[in-house]
Amino acid sequence: MQTSRTIKIKESRGDRVLLIAIHTFLTLCSLVVLYPLIYILSASFSNPFAVISGQVWLYPVDFTLIGYETVFKNSQVLVGFANSFFYATVGTLVAVTVTVMMAYPLSRKTFYGRNLLMFLLTFTMLFSGGLIPLYLVVKDLNLMDTRWALIIPNALGVFQIIIARTFFQNTIPEELSEAAEIDGCSDMGFLFRVVLPLSKPIIAVLVLFFAVGQWNAYFDALLYLKDNAKYPLQLVLRNILLLQTTENPTNISETMKRQGVAELMKYSLIVVSTVPVLVLYPFIQKHFVKGVMIGSLKG
Repeated sequence: MQTSRTIKIKESRGDRVLLIAIHTFLTLCSLVVLYPLIYILSASFSNPFAVISGQVWLYPVDFTLIGYETVFKNSQVLVGFANSFFYATVGTLVAVTVTVMMAYPLSRKTFYGRNLLMFLLTFTMLFSGGLIPLYLVVKDLNLMDTRWALIIPNALGVFQIIIARTFFQNTIPEELSEAAEIDGCSDMGFLFRVVLPLSKPIIAVLVLFFAVGQWNAYFDALLYLKDNAKYPLQLVLRNILLLQTTENPTNISETMKRQGVAELMKYSLIVVSTVPVLVLYPFIQKHFVKGVMIGSLKG
């Protein structure tokens, strides 16, 4: 009966020193990234005067929910959550569909004129019409003060098309398409039955890119929307913070109190607006990393 032996390779002193240096550097980088997040979370649960006086370093001081209570007292917050969820969901669905439908043909060598079309798309990354022409286009399309004003102008991203096209080029071989064509599969059938099931990593990348962009967007809403019932969460939270800081208090103590609450609300607003994205990321992390690595390679 043979027993398996584990072969251990002895590390040299230089390798150990290098590994220690790498782990130390990565640990410091992690601390640099994590500490601001921990501070924001701790400050959002701390007493306003403790935050202003700089007593908060790592843990909450005088635990309180004043910041969150002030935020959620406004009825517009739930409306903003619903609107942002709608914009993120529908906007991501539209953007991913348009991106895949454009990126896949550009990845096929049999698509006539793909180089010219790719050049025109890349050209828009260097030169664009600017904010005023975009505003006039949205206005002429009668999209002002509609939900589509936040979805259609952001339905196409050239950077995302380049990543998706590169993924398709490196992952879906031409031979697979030819074999499917011989078996009688149409182009649309090949796309839905073969390409999309094999493209979960890049779809996860596109979903995260577009969803985060739609969730954090507020400038377009500031330009195109007038109805408060259509405001996304980011714009609602901005208005709450501005209202809190612009109201005129009656005395000095009231002034200090409002300043403290306004300072506390900044951290509470950051937590409220980032939690949905943090909840989404773990579910697509595996596909996201794989898709970025493959899609970022030069095709």
